[in-house]
Amino acid sequence: MPSDALAIEALPTVDQMAFRGGMALLAAAVNLVTTGGPAGETGFTASAVTSVTDDPATLLVCVRRNGSATPLVRANGVVCVNTLAAGQEALSSAFGSGKGTVADRFALGEWGRLVTGAPVLQGAIANFDCRIAEVAEVGTHSVLFCQVLAVTTQAEAAPLLYFNRAYRTV
Repeated sequence: MPSDALAIEALPTVDQMAFRGGMALLAAAVNLVTTGGPAGETGFTASAVTSVTDDPATLLVCVRRNGSATPLVRANGVVCVNTLAAGQEALSSAFGSGKGTVADRFALGEWGRLVTGAPVLQGAIANFDCRIAEVAEVGTHSVLFCQVLAVTTQAEAAPLLYFNRAYRTV
């Protein structure tokens, strides 16, 4: 390894609050990630979702390791990434807050199923029904590499975004 690479590795990382402040200014789609299967149903709100590759179609989803949804997601081995549309802020807030029961949160939407059996939100701008192909542990999060088995879209709907700690749309 070159000596300059060693020098870079020795540099301290950025302060956690400075990092969070910078990330708040990175506009992101709001996603409701759901799972269903033998371990039960649950979901969580996530903005840390991105495409990895289109061959095979794969998404990356980050989930807090100590989050209440994580054990069920890992046990079921499947997720549906539901990309929320403008007007679905209440669903995002309900699944993001952890308040109320899981049944109460699911009662806020209309749901269907595709290939995996994970709940698919009707009215989302996109639904990516996936099996979890690989998991990497990084810091406080599990990074799920999700192979997409089915997709539905509503291109005419406006997306729900999160920017500067508030919901936005375009």
